[in-house]
Amino acid sequence: MESQVDLQPADDVTPEEPSPPQRMTRQEILTLISVASVNFSSMICYSILGPFFPNEAVKKGANQTVIGLIFGCYAVCNLIGSLILGRYIVQIGAKFMLVAGLFVSSGCTIMFGLLTRVPSGAPFIALCFVVRSIDAVGFAGAMTSSFSMVAKIFPNKVATVMGSLEIFTGLGLIVGPPFGGWLYQSFGYEVPFMLLGCLLLIMVPLNIYILPTIAASPSKDSFLRLLTKPKIVMICYVTFTLSAGLGFLDATLSLFAIKTFGLSPGYVGLIMLSVSLPYCLVSPLLGYLTDKYPVIRPWIMVIGGSITAVGFCMLGPAPFLHIPSQLWLMVIMLSLIGFSLGMTAIPTFPEIISSAYGLGYEEGLSTLGMVSGLFGAVWSLGMFYGPIVGGLVTQHLSFHWAAVVQGGLAFLGAVLLASCYLCERTQRQQQR
Repeated sequence: MESQVDLQPADDVTPEEPSPPQRMTRQEILTLISVASVNFSSMICYSILGPFFPNEAVKKGANQTVIGLIFGCYAVCNLIGSLILGRYIVQIGAKFMLVAGLFVSSGCTIMFGLLTRVPSGAPFIALCFVVRSIDAVGFAGAMTSSFSMVAKIFPNKVATVMGSLEIFTGLGLIVGPPFGGWLYQSFGYEVPFMLLGCLLLIMVPLNIYILPTIAASPSKDSFLRLLTKPKIVMICYVTFTLSAGLGFLDATLSLFAIKTFGLSPGYVGLIMLSVSLPYCLVSPLLGYLTDKYPVIRPWIMVIGGSITAVGFCMLGPAPFLHIPSQLWLMVIMLSLIGFSLGMTAIPTFPEIISSAYGLGYEEGLSTLGMVSGLFGAVWSLGMFYGPIVGGLVTQHLSFHWAAVVQGGLAFLGAVLLASCYLCERTQRQQQR
């Protein structure tokens, strides 16, 4: 770069003062505003279900397993949508994909609020599946395009920018549960979805106006070649364990807290802040550190996975520890899980991008779309596994054992990733 030239001037030349940091362009500022608004509004709409929907679904004839499947079908459709939309992001257009995804999600959010008017039993359950599935495709389009645009416009600061944007993701997750729980207690089931669906709808014209258009050429590369690199496979598994843990908490934590501690949905929403608040606070710092010192990314992920494993094992706590369930202990462990999820999640996306470029992928929107699609698909796979398997284990054993299973997945991911990086390091040393 030009700013790095002539760092050591000759003796007869007066050294110039270092130039100030380059200011962000209008396109960069508008992209940040757009993606921040998408992250915030989408996460609010996603997170409001946790405190009260499982309890409401039980009243309408759904059991714990069906509730897990309702959460899980969202993830399956998000997975399929992420792969397809990520592959064809250039042909569709990143801006159109994001705006259309927001529009679809807003309509589905409003429709979900009307489902209590549907008869209990099979009709209610069937429409839950239909609306959630369509919503998932819209969400996949918005997230895949936003990730790709951020990586395209900020190629050298991906982790820093994404870590900063995770503040708005965290704020959405923070505001969603207590705000949704309060609206539910004060005004009933419909109002939270109506209000937040309209918020998403307002984001549509806003993003049409401010979002920049990015021109790109399609690539001939494929998703499958990405999975030929062991490091990418291991990072994908770690990403899977992250979303599986969050999906498990979404589907089971509220019922466990209500039954064990006698809490109301509003208080359950406040407890869920214990996960999102630490994640929100730690993400910008971790993004900056992993961009400035890329070599520490793998070990940040390994340490984060290990801490996540401890947090889940103590969440119940694990039955073999013979420790009684305590509200204060659960809040502390949720905070620990939120902090460690930030450690593990923030470095994953830039690591997959750098590995893709190492495989010879072209540096452009098409590659970034495929990486975003792969990331979204793996995340969705975990969101499918977490609620369903977590719901089954909770129903047939207990919440305590289900949390232990999630902790075991996180620990296995940390071990596998550490082994992968150590093997790569050994191979590089032997080649020298």
